[in-house]
Amino acid sequence: MSTIKFHQDLKVYQKSFDAAMEIYELSKTLPQDERYSLTDHIRRSSRSVSANISEAWGKRKYEKSFVAKLTDSEGEARESQTRLQFSLACKYISEEQFNNLNNQYNQIIGMLVNMMNQSKNWCTFSPKEK
Repeated sequence: MSTIKFHQDLKVYQKSFDAAMEIYELSKTLPQDERYSLTDHIRRSSRSVSANISEAWGKRKYEKSFVAKLTDSEGEARESQTRLQFSLACKYISEEQFNNLNNQYNQIIGMLVNMMNQSKNWCTFSPKEK
């Protein structure tokens, strides 16, 4: 396993970023009358997943802050899943598109939960060498 220096090195960040980009492309096909409701909201929530991971990484010096930001990220992932479910119910996306993205978010959520459960491992800093 390679050393993680930046939040961009985290697999969960990479997966959430990729899912957000996939949702962005998919959202271009949503009806115009959904522009200020579903489209804007699903883009925001999907992008917030990786944004909150970035913030968590920057706050890992403080374990509670780290876990709080990962919790926010998990919430945004679940919100994205709900908006995908509305997109499916309204027949804006196919069942295949829904299943693909929903599964991606289930994986992301699982990774976030694991990070929260093992927060001490992520928040441990080695003392500076003199």
